[in-house]
Amino acid sequence: MSKVTVLVAAYNAEKYLEECLDSLVGQTLKDIQIVCIDDGSTDSTPQILDRYASKDRRIRILTEKVNSGLAVARNHGIGVADGQYITMVDADDLLSADALERAASVLDANQDMGSVLFKLMLFDGDGERPYPVRSQESEWSAQEAFELSIDWGIHGLYVSRTQLFRDYPYDASSRLYSDENTSRIHFLHSGRVGSCSGVYYYRQHGESMTHQVSVRRLDLVEANTSLAHQIKSEGQSREIRAFFEKKRWINLTGICGFWLEHKELADRDEALARFRTAWNDIDKSLLPRGLKMKFGYIPCHSFRLYFLQIEFYFLLRRLLGK
Repeated sequence: MSKVTVLVAAYNAEKYLEECLDSLVGQTLKDIQIVCIDDGSTDSTPQILDRYASKDRRIRILTEKVNSGLAVARNHGIGVADGQYITMVDADDLLSADALERAASVLDANQDMGSVLFKLMLFDGDGERPYPVRSQESEWSAQEAFELSIDWGIHGLYVSRTQLFRDYPYDASSRLYSDENTSRIHFLHSGRVGSCSGVYYYRQHGESMTHQVSVRRLDLVEANTSLAHQIKSEGQSREIRAFFEKKRWINLTGICGFWLEHKELADRDEALARFRTAWNDIDKSLLPRGLKMKFGYIPCHSFRLYFLQIEFYFLLRRLLGK
């Protein structure tokens, strides 16, 4: 058994993959397993992975025949993980040399702590800056971490005990965004959530799917629905459900606006069907009164009226140059 298993899902990652792998094989904690999942790449990603694996027996490669998304790829990695703890690193990101050692030492010293956050640094061509964590605490109760993660007041890059990943694998209900739901559920079941000084370097660039103009951006609608159902099934309080329904409602309006600006990405009937399903699913009784009275966010009595409002709202925004 290894101390930590690192999951690296890679899809057409040739541009940054070597930097990522160099940061992993160079960890001060040597007792690690690196599970790399090639998610149906069509570039030189497979060759890069093979080259690194031939030099380091700690690297294990899994191959997806077709591109299936981060959640599916990572779940296959969990299936072969032999670490006491598990973390994931995106193929374009990096860890500081001591990141895994510092995270593991916190978990070793705190048996009632399920997850430990890295210190997160965002970087691009202009330099690096710390992630704007809203809480200045160094650890949180499971409930506090869960609440903060709803709108990412704390980030979702961490090391957890392997059993958490086995009990709550990555949410694969949509190709994009739903994997983030899993972080929140892990926090909820962590007992306590701590932090360490090991650094996760998160690369910000336009090639990231979440920054691209793509139909996959609409997946946020289904991802939010999935998390809402998980929150309800977990028996969370009305306050927590209301907090997330507010976030979900704001997201729905935003995604509708995104599609109106890029109608070529999805057929109108298909897009409206997805939006209607989410609109019907949201518990509007949980929305705060102030939001329900704000133009652009008024629930209306039917989806048709709601969407007519949305079209007018974003037309006005364009006319006003917003």
